[in-house]
Amino acid sequence: MFKKILIANRGEIACRVIKTARRMGIATVAVYSDADARAPFVRMADEAVHIGPAQASESYLVADRIIAACKQTGAEAVHPGYGFLSERASFVEALAKEGIAFIGPPAEAIAAMGDKIESKKIAREAGVNVVPGFVGEIRDTDHAVEIANDIGYPVMMKASAGGGGKGMRLAYSEKDVREGFESVKREGLNSFGDDRVFIEKFIEDPRHIEIQILGDQHGNVIYLNERECSIQRRHQKVVEEAPSPFVTPKMRKAMGEQCVALSKAVGYYSAGTVELIVSGADKTGESFYFLEMNTRLQVEHPVTEAITGVDLVEQMIRVAAGEKLAIAQDDVKIDGWAIENRVYAEDPYRGFLPSTGRLVRYQPPVEPWADDGQANGRRGVDGVRVDDGVFEGGEVSMFYDPMIAKLVTWGATRDEAADLQVAALDAFRIEGLGHNVDFLNAIMQHPRFRSGELTTGFIAEEYPEGFAGAPASDALKRVLAAVGGVIATADADRARRIDQQLDSAFYAPGDWTVRIGEREEGSSTYEVRLGEDAITVDGEPVMLEMEYTPGDATVSVEYGGSEEGDGEWLTLQLRPTRTGYAVTTRGATHHLRILQSRIAHLAGHMIEKEPPDLSKMLICPMPGLLVKLHVAEGDEVQPGQPLATVEAMKMENILRAEKQATVGRINAGEGDSLAVDEVILELE
Repeated sequence: MFKKILIANRGEIACRVIKTARRMGIATVAVYSDADARAPFVRMADEAVHIGPAQASESYLVADRIIAACKQTGAEAVHPGYGFLSERASFVEALAKEGIAFIGPPAEAIAAMGDKIESKKIAREAGVNVVPGFVGEIRDTDHAVEIANDIGYPVMMKASAGGGGKGMRLAYSEKDVREGFESVKREGLNSFGDDRVFIEKFIEDPRHIEIQILGDQHGNVIYLNERECSIQRRHQKVVEEAPSPFVTPKMRKAMGEQCVALSKAVGYYSAGTVELIVSGADKTGESFYFLEMNTRLQVEHPVTEAITGVDLVEQMIRVAAGEKLAIAQDDVKIDGWAIENRVYAEDPYRGFLPSTGRLVRYQPPVEPWADDGQANGRRGVDGVRVDDGVFEGGEVSMFYDPMIAKLVTWGATRDEAADLQVAALDAFRIEGLGHNVDFLNAIMQHPRFRSGELTTGFIAEEYPEGFAGAPASDALKRVLAAVGGVIATADADRARRIDQQLDSAFYAPGDWTVRIGEREEGSSTYEVRLGEDAITVDGEPVMLEMEYTPGDATVSVEYGGSEEGDGEWLTLQLRPTRTGYAVTTRGATHHLRILQSRIAHLAGHMIEKEPPDLSKMLICPMPGLLVKLHVAEGDEVQPGQPLATVEAMKMENILRAEKQATVGRINAGEGDSLAVDEVILELE
């Protein structure tokens, strides 16, 4: 067994590997860029080596610097995590020349599966179902249009070396192909150094299901069941679960055996994942097709660990050290259900735009996962596990992936795991930048998610106009109104005790008018009264049990029971506003305006501030690089016409005209770095 390994990665996955290595008695070495000098993974490792500037292309992607760090520290092996150099065959070969082991598959398997065109040929020869498409060299845009017309729309254009949702465009028409082909080539070249593109038939109503593979260097390969990863946004996974609510035992066996055959065909060992596209319309389960093979550890591996009890990182290390697998296919079981949500630094209320900056507050619902070596321990604390690599006061950088943490829950049933997600997301406190916690919470409660009727179009279909918060029932609003009354009374009672604030003989008021909603239209108003024996909302009693001290940012509330202990629980996050509180719970932020009932009617005389008209400006929605201006001053533009392309987090975002107009002044040029809300151009 190795005595010291180096982790050629950063963030949560570096922390994850360090924890397991530490339990195994293996010393660890971290490598870090300028941006990560104070990161948790650097402090956790036994040694740390600085490898360059913040840009990944000058640090984490420079193989020579990783190898030099190995030599400097005496590390015998390298765990690549995911991303960066994890699927680069040349890196594995360079390590081998220096006598350093790679904790992953052989270079030949990485090369074969890393090329999406070549991998489909190998998969077909191995007897794996393959999606119809063109896997040859595409000369130019006209050739791409010709191929797409032959296959039949819709088609998917993909960068051959792509991954992680980058370098992909869906085309429903020739116009889409002409507009998107060159963009796919650029994204492939910028992100992966390879501008080759392939085109395949897009399976409508598709489900994204993947099989976890584990093999050793002695020819043994097994599959550790499947994961459902259908809930995606822009081809980036958002929610993963294991097992899949769609897969039957017969399907699981057929998929698993084909994926094992593919793995053996390329001499695969270590952990790997075969991704499949499955037709949700075919209830026979026979319409599944090979998509790609990820020759590394997946982001979503904890859900597989939770239901199988197998530590995938430990197995990777043992396989790299030459050990045989200690488990056979018949030993792989399914125990319960696990769901993972990816907590991203992105703002779902602004079209999921990337959000970078400082984590002013970062308080996960439980302590970050600690590897105790027990199978049940991989399920976290009471079924809640947080894998992260950030800290309060730290910064989410524009240079790397915007993921803040992974929230994993385990339950005996799917509903139990989802209920745990809702409760944990309610308690997840993040301030200082935009995040998607509300959005994830909304998904976990969504009737379609609970039914298991998922496709990769789930988010686009269920949130076609974007996300504006999870809908709240009238029952929930009544509880929030009652809570608002309790909080307002407690705050008033505190105020009267402060010298010269209120006469101490006065009692704090107990009659309140609570309006829920930022503006008059669409809001709900409730009359709340706090009596000696009961709290009433519009004259109806509401059962509440809660503890609140003025200044609390988080409050737990039991409601709806006939006596203490038999009601439902809510975790509320509170933020004071000018006339009340913003209360976040159950996937939405509710603005409570709380006024004493005797003066509430006067609020109708207040003029509400109208938002400014920004329709004549093209505003940069996120920090990024202006890679292309599609128009010039004086151009006439039509609705939907591209105006500018901004690159952020290595993804190109096309900003389009919302109405017919004339381009007036242009304030930025190609190559400029733009701040969020910076005006790119003005329309007349």
